[in-house]
Formats: sequence, C-alpha cells, structure tokens
Amino acid sequence: MKVGISRGILEQIMSEAAADPNEVCGLLLGDAGRIGNVRPAANVAPDPARHFELDPAVLIAAHRSARAGGERIVGHYHSHPGGTPVPSATDAANAVADGSFWLIVGEGVARLWIATAEVAGQVRFVEASLDIM
Repeated sequence: MKVGISRGILEQIMSEAAADPNEVCGLLLGDAGRIGNVRPAANVAPDPARHFELDPAVLIAAHRSARAGGERIVGHYHSHPGGTPVPSATDAANAVADGSFWLIVGEGVARLWIATAEVAGQVRFVEASLDIM
C-alpha cells in the first residue's frame, strides 16, 4: 500500500525527532491513502527516553475535531532515538490491530507501518510505502 504525505509534513516530523533525545510523538490526520496533517503531542510516558504515551488532551481534542468535520485520526508517529524505525516489542504490545498507521523515525529515516491482525489476535505490522509529494 502507498500512502501519500507531503514533504513538509515529513520534514516537520523528522526535525522534531532530531531535536529531542526522548521519543517524540503525535497524531497523523487524513484518510486511508493520505496523511494530510499532523498534531504533535507531548510524550507523557514515565520513561520518555524509551517509551511514548500521547498526551490524552491532544488525543481528545483531535477526536472532537474529527466529529465536528475535521480531519480524522489515521494513526500516529513516534521516534526511536537510539534505534531503528521498526516497531519494537513494546510497540506491538501496545498496538491495536485496527489498520492504523504507525510512522516511526529512527536513524534519520522514517518508515510507515500498518497495524493489522494476526491469526491468534496478535498485532502484525505490515510496512507501507510513503509516497512523498
């Protein structure tokens, strides 16, 4: 699957990740084939150097905006400051197999994953191609 994203949005995410030694995170907004916008969020995890947890206020505000006709949440992004842009065991343990996008930044690279269902109800991540516009 190819998912469109503007160069500006991707650069925004990459810059945010490069500027912070902790994991950064935020929401991806758009539709099934396009990331049209992002909403950065504070990482409120107890150990932000190794994990991420989106600020619930940002998540609630994005859901309210979508219900009022704004862009819907299609996934989120986060960084792996000391690792590769591949879903970790922690990512898999916290993911829901709902088809949402997981854009992960690590080692100066961004890769997009889709959380899908495995036979035993486990989450499986399938890589998608970013179509940079």
